[in-house]
Formats: sequence, structure tokens, C-alpha cells
Amino acid sequence: MSVTATARIRAVADGRGATVLPVLESEGPLALRRTRAVAPYAGVTVVGAMSAPLGGDRLAVEVEAGHGARLTVGAAAATVALPGPGPAHYDVRLAVGEEAELHWLPEQLISARGSELRMATTVHLAPTARLVLREEQVLGRHGEPTGALTTRLTVRRGGRPLLDQELSYGHGGAGGWDGPAVLGGHRAVGQLLIVRPEFEEKPVEPRLLGPTAVLTPLAGPAALVTAVAADARLLRAVLDRALTLITDGSTASAMS
Repeated sequence: MSVTATARIRAVADGRGATVLPVLESEGPLALRRTRAVAPYAGVTVVGAMSAPLGGDRLAVEVEAGHGARLTVGAAAATVALPGPGPAHYDVRLAVGEEAELHWLPEQLISARGSELRMATTVHLAPTARLVLREEQVLGRHGEPTGALTTRLTVRRGGRPLLDQELSYGHGGAGGWDGPAVLGGHRAVGQLLIVRPEFEEKPVEPRLLGPTAVLTPLAGPAALVTAVAADARLLRAVLDRALTLITDGSTASAMS
């Protein structure tokens, strides 16, 4: 039996240097838990209450960080897309207000053999908003081929397009998705998007981050890291290193 569920998070600044969560609504397999975070941030962890998404499920997470709020959202474990009757859909909708900051840092999405998942992440940013967004996909569990996976990331800042891209793997994906020009046999792929108003005055410089990762500045202002790796552990190491290099202000010297 398929499941339709939406979890909602709303964070607001309390006017005293802290962030509170007036809305924290769990539903179906999407359980939300408050977690510790360093002030002024609030922390939320998404905990899978059952196996999901199964084929036929329609799941969504909606997050709003209001004016001046600071919010970090993570996950307790990887999300595994499993086979079922028809494709599953998973929508993530993020909104970040003026002077607000959101760190969206879920665990890996694993596309199990025989599954079919269509995932869409939509982000709306105010002009002074800040964002750290990480996405990681693992194509197949250990020793198995991938399922069919399509992901789309759409980001708008101040109502204007910042990034809009779609990736497809497995059955139904464009020819050559696993070829040398795309994944080259790797089974973990991910990206890290960082949006900061100060990048308008001082954008990051494009850099190679090893043989299978690249840092690209975006007009907007933003920095995008795209990487592939043999497995989830190696992919996370690349993205974590890139996040540290960009956010500690040492990008130019550390990567040159």
C-alpha cells in the first residue's frame, strides 16, 4: 500500500539571538526530532519511521527559515529507495527568508535495484539568505545494480533563477549516463551548493578538487561542488573537505 505524507518545519528568530521551531510536524515515515545545535542555530533530524520511499509513495518535506532564523536539518540514516508498484516521488521544498541561514544536510539517497524514484528539490532564497545544501546519491547497494533515479534541483534567489539541473541514472536515463563522460563507472555522485551574499563581491575561484570533483562559481552568488566517487565514504570526504575550504575563507590559498 502506497503512502502519502508531508513533514513540515518552520524556524523563526526569537529576537534574543536564538532560533525557535513553532512548527515541527511529522507524518507517515517522516519523523522529525529536535536535536542539539550551537546557538543561534536550531537543529532538526529527520528520522525514518519505516522503510520508505517504496514504489508508489509520495513523500515531501517542507522547510521554512523565517527572517533571521538559523537552522540545520540533517538525517539519522541514509534514505533507501525500494521497489514497489510504480515510481515513488520525494519532494523537498525549502524557503529561506531575509538574513536567514539554512543548512540542508541529509544523508545519502540509495537507489536500490528495481526501484524507481523521482526526487525534486526546490529552493526559494531571499536576496540576503544563506544556504548550504548537500545532495548525495549512491547507485545501488553493495554488489547490486542501481534502480532508476531522477533528481532535479531548482534554486531561485530573489525570484530569479540561480540553478536548475536534472540528473537521471539507471533505466530510463539518457544514454551514456554510466559512460566515461559522465560517471565513468563510479557509483556515488553528489553536489554541494553554498550561497552567500558576499560571493557577489568576492566569488570563489574555479578549481579541481582532485581527479573527480570540481568547484564552480555561479552567478547569483553561489559556489557549486560536483563530485563522483567509488563509494559513499569517499564522496562524503570530498564534499566535507570542500565545505571546510569554502566556508573558512581559505578557498583561494588552500586550493591553489
